[in-house]
Amino acid sequence: MDLLRLLGVILWLLLTATITTAQTQNNDGGTLSGNLQANGNFFIRDSLIGAANTPQYDRQLYGADAWLNLRYSNWGFDFGLRFDLFNNSNLLNPTGSFTGEGIGRWFVRKKIDKFDLSVGYLYDQIGSGIIFRAFEQRPLLIDNALYGARLAYDIADDWQIKVFTGRQKQQFDIYEPVIKGGAIDGFISGGKEGNTWAAAPGFGVVNRTLDDASMNSLVATLNTYSKEDAFVPKYNTYAFSLYNTFTMGPWAWYVEGAYKTEDNLSDPFGTFVSADSTVTVGDKFYKAPGSVLYSSLSYANKGLGISLEGKRTENFDFRVRPQEQLNRGLVNFLPPMARVNTYRMTARYNAATQFLGELALQGDIRYNYKRKFGVNVNFSNITDLESNLLYRELYTELTYKYKRSWQFLAGVQVQRYNQEVFEFKPEAPIVETVTPYFDILYKITRRKSIRFEGQYMIAGKDDKGEGHDYGSWLFGLVEFSIAPHWTFTVSDMYNIDPGKNSPVDDSGEKAALHYPRFDVFYTRGPNRFSLSYIKQVEGVVCTGGICRLEPAFSGVRFTVNSNF
Repeated sequence: MDLLRLLGVILWLLLTATITTAQTQNNDGGTLSGNLQANGNFFIRDSLIGAANTPQYDRQLYGADAWLNLRYSNWGFDFGLRFDLFNNSNLLNPTGSFTGEGIGRWFVRKKIDKFDLSVGYLYDQIGSGIIFRAFEQRPLLIDNALYGARLAYDIADDWQIKVFTGRQKQQFDIYEPVIKGGAIDGFISGGKEGNTWAAAPGFGVVNRTLDDASMNSLVATLNTYSKEDAFVPKYNTYAFSLYNTFTMGPWAWYVEGAYKTEDNLSDPFGTFVSADSTVTVGDKFYKAPGSVLYSSLSYANKGLGISLEGKRTENFDFRVRPQEQLNRGLVNFLPPMARVNTYRMTARYNAATQFLGELALQGDIRYNYKRKFGVNVNFSNITDLESNLLYRELYTELTYKYKRSWQFLAGVQVQRYNQEVFEFKPEAPIVETVTPYFDILYKITRRKSIRFEGQYMIAGKDDKGEGHDYGSWLFGLVEFSIAPHWTFTVSDMYNIDPGKNSPVDDSGEKAALHYPRFDVFYTRGPNRFSLSYIKQVEGVVCTGGICRLEPAFSGVRFTVNSNF
């Protein structure tokens, strides 16, 4: 960390000196850009909705997260520096508190003819990311940058080979295991005019080597297993991927197959026998190879768009060390196979990618007629490898534009959601929901508009007549905008028919609670500010198929986003 901070200070001084010189000389050809994202949370305890019994609600009362990113380009170099700050943050652990600040990222990149060199904290991926993806997802506090070096060389006009090596970032520290790999990517095309085709093939390989401390910890755990469940762990694991994108006219077809050699894995629903013959249900280490087959086919022409996706995953949990769980230490990224929903009720239940076993299909059809009428139908079905249902969704949407003032949107969503698997809630039934919704936009003038949302989630009931999870919900929103600066929103989420997991009031009855929210947004050029009062129910938040359980929230939130 001392070396990291020293390099960060040197880079900062270099940027400062360069900017000063540029200001003195008016223009030396360099460009400086950046952005700031900051969130401030003021926590107001509300034990009835579950916003309690965490450090933030019990004593800290305040939390903040901020990222300041700077990028400077000159002399053929790209320099990057990012300052990260976390004060009483619950992003890393929803029920805990994390405080830290420092240089979250720095990098230097130089392109020399056909040679491309990058060092520092790097983001990159091979193919769609199935065997390797160094990436960032701030809402989940995932920052899996590779701290190391990347070399790329253009071996031909449309072909490039790259290699990289390093260790994965862990907040303001570095994981000990070493990750290295490489890939070759190309592009070829052919055909006659009016009937051309193109292909973008590629091949990649990644290796992860465990450090001695991680291996010793794993061996110590395995020594407590019975002979039948114990195994000899692996220091090195290799992953290979072959992929290609083929396009012809309105058609596009992507296919990728990946294989991972034997790896040390952890099954959160495993059963094993200890050396003293005790049977344990929970996290179980085991060793197995893994595989993924993923493909997508799409067609788009004259207002019609069709896409089909399929994925089979088996034992492909690829982490920097086997002791890491949930969203920590991910070396790769598996494409999600469920629709990304945006409305509050349709997005309440999300399908997190299952690394150990998943068989998933998704189809989407869109049609637009003269930009006035549109229809969208999406269907997804996800099971484990034994055909047990994990997630199923049918989503329909109709849109209609009337003149220039009105826009109508309405649809119905039907879901089946395995809460036991996705949220680790033992013996929870499959959550069944039907959610009709609408969205109406009226443009009062060229600068003023008003928008209405309405959603009604109807939850299924168990044998005792109790609604699944929190039961049924009613949601309404009104949004008033004055372009280009102001937006005001008022919404309420009402637990109209409480279910099995709904809070209990002082009388011992299920409480039909309101969860109101008030927002004010102000935009000025590249700057956007928001101030919100929020009461939010416990739920799951997802970004790109990676999810985590988010506890209830009660309080005030202030955000700033600025680009320069």
